[in-house]
Formats: sequence, structure tokens, C-alpha cells
Amino acid sequence: NIQYACNRKKYEIATDEVGNPIKQDEKKGVLREFKKGDIFFNYGCLPRTWEDPTFIHPDADGCRGDNDPLDVCEIGLKVIKPGDVRPVKILGILCMIDEGEADWKVITIDAEDKWAPYLNNIDDVEQNLPGTLDAIREWFRTYKIPDGKPPNVFGLDEKFMDKSYALEIIKECNHAWKELITGEKERNISHMEEGVKKLVRKLSKSNLLSLQPEDSEPPTF
Repeated sequence: NIQYACNRKKYEIATDEVGNPIKQDEKKGVLREFKKGDIFFNYGCLPRTWEDPTFIHPDADGCRGDNDPLDVCEIGLKVIKPGDVRPVKILGILCMIDEGEADWKVITIDAEDKWAPYLNNIDDVEQNLPGTLDAIREWFRTYKIPDGKPPNVFGLDEKFMDKSYALEIIKECNHAWKELITGEKERNISHMEEGVKKLVRKLSKSNLLSLQPEDSEPPTF
């Protein structure tokens, strides 16, 4: 399941606040919006994941995790409201490098969307919905340009990786989340720079909640 957090207004999950509320992002006291315009896909995050800022993935061009849950792009026909939780099928993933941080984008389809039976892996998207993946990549490449920033870049030769690769990244980030909320990560970073240690301590105290009803079952991918 994914939690939706965005439309044109730039909402973020407040990972450093208890309860992790969804709030419109602020910069210098001003509420932020995507100046590029509306996002044409549903944008949210995958609960129970954390892109660890102490970890450098070998395919991320030497960049650390961005300290957030995994971002999710859902390409179905229905517009989902911020805060809703929906079941999705994992299709693939794109490695974006955002200001020197690895910022993975998981590509999904709502499990109840009419296209869902036809989309089982990333190649199915290009075959059935040609141009969709290129449009997603170009949106993320250029969305900061109206703010006066340079285009974003991508790892892995800008390729969308397949479902099996995406699942490995998800499992990796789920493991990192578990280390964070149990305090294991905080106990094992004595060798890290102080700035990173402060980030981890702050997140550990807010617990990066699962955003799911409490249950005894582990997440399935």
C-alpha cells in the first residue's frame, strides 16, 4: 500500500514530527507549490521505508539516501486525494539524483485500476502506455528549473529498472526503516559525521510511523 501526499501543492510527510503528519512544505515561512504545474501522476510514498542517509547504494553514483520514505509514482486513471492509502502493484523504479542525494522513484499502478491486469513489469508500461515513463522522467528532470535550480540527473544511465530490481530497493529501505525505529541505527553510527547523527536521532524519536493500521503482519512486496 502507498500513502498519497501530493498534488500541485508541495505536501511532505513531516518525518521529524511525532505522528508524521502530512503538511504543505514551507520555505522561509512561505507555503510551497510546484511552480512547474500539476503532476500528471499520483505521487506519494511507500510506508515503512527509509532512504538511509548513512548508506551509499552502489548504483546511486556515490550518493547517500535522501532521509525520506521511498517516493511512489502511481500511473492509474483515478486522481487520489492527499492522505489516502491505496494498494498498488510494483512495476519498476527510477534512480533520481536530487542535489547530491539518491531519491528513488517507485513506479506503480493502483491494484484496482483498469490497466492493472495488463501491467506487471516496467516493459509492460512502455508497451501499453508508450511515452508515460519518458514523461515521468522529464517531469522530475525539469520541475526545479522554475525555482532557478539546474535540472535533476539520474543514475543507471537514466533507465527505469524492472520490478525485481525495485523490490530489492524496497526491501533494503524497509530494513533501514526497521533499524531506525528500533534504535539500532542510532546505536551504530558513532563513526558518522555529527550532522548525519543528528538527523537519525531526530527521526528515531519521531519513529517514522508505519502509516498503516497496527497489526502483527510484516509488509509484503
